[in-house]
Amino acid sequence: MVEKIIILENMSLVDFLGPDNQNIRQLAAAFPGSKIISRGNEIKIQGQTEVIARINDLLSSLIEHYHQYGQITDKTVNQYLSATSEEAEGRVLAASPDVILFGAKGGVIKAKTPNQQKLVDTVMAHDLTFTLGPAGTGKTYISVALAVRALKNKEVKKIIISRPVVEAGESLGFLPGDMKEKVDPYLRPIYDALEDMIPAEKLKFYQENKIIEIAPLAYMRGRTLNNAFVLLDEAQNTTPSQIKMFLTRMGPTAKVMVNGDRSQIDLPTRQKSGLMQAMDILKNVQGIGYVEMTSEDVVRHRLVKEIVEAYDKFDTEETSRQAQQNGLRRDERHERRLLELQQQTETELPVNQEQPL
Repeated sequence: MVEKIIILENMSLVDFLGPDNQNIRQLAAAFPGSKIISRGNEIKIQGQTEVIARINDLLSSLIEHYHQYGQITDKTVNQYLSATSEEAEGRVLAASPDVILFGAKGGVIKAKTPNQQKLVDTVMAHDLTFTLGPAGTGKTYISVALAVRALKNKEVKKIIISRPVVEAGESLGFLPGDMKEKVDPYLRPIYDALEDMIPAEKLKFYQENKIIEIAPLAYMRGRTLNNAFVLLDEAQNTTPSQIKMFLTRMGPTAKVMVNGDRSQIDLPTRQKSGLMQAMDILKNVQGIGYVEMTSEDVVRHRLVKEIVEAYDKFDTEETSRQAQQNGLRRDERHERRLLELQQQTETELPVNQEQPL
């Protein structure tokens, strides 16, 4: 017997659980081999793994229903119980316009800044969207939420999320473990986002059945990505050939997002970022969306915003200082060259000297 705990957030417990917890008691009666215990804002489920997965799906659907309609009745519970698993999974409830998704624990996932909302709107209107912005602006999280929503709404049949694996300080060859264990830390932020949005058992099912794929960019070569929501994250670390390869995988019914941060390029010094080049090359192509995030969109700790702004100021001052130094060096080289020419002229003999008879 296994156990799972669901936390109810941002809701009236009376309206969700019903008078005297009647909704939970009704749900528990439908699964006599398991236990469903409501205590405060926690619901504890105990039973066999497959039963817990079914109950969890039902509770997730009821949470979505509550966030739309504000109440759960015994009739609502009975409707969801009588639905087949496929109907329950495919049930899509229209949310308020600013809500992207309801998380695995019932929390509301939505845009928190104007630029995040612009990102949502741009992705809805375009099949290919480029997003640039500093760390902490929610690029990855919002993108994953949009992908999960598209999957739940049956707009796509699968989600494919990829990142280039670029060494940033450590050599992969010296990290412990096999290749998967070496690569997984690069993909951890994506796993974290998905775990916030999809119950663990369902996420495991999606991954085992290739409905959700998370893989390094190199695994995309040779594929046609069709009927899928495709996200390339950390794209600033792609080479020009890699991003061209990725973009040309796009099938006729794919939705593609490309995210990056120009301030965190980990490529070798002389290697040009494929993302920066691609955006320059494709700037006149119709039908591509572009969104630029700023430090104002940082939704992590308040210090992250100040850190980003401090680094931006430093980079601006450093660029100006370098330009000034380069200008001085050019002036010095020019003056040195003029001096050399002058000295050379002074030391040369006259060309037409008269010779004595």
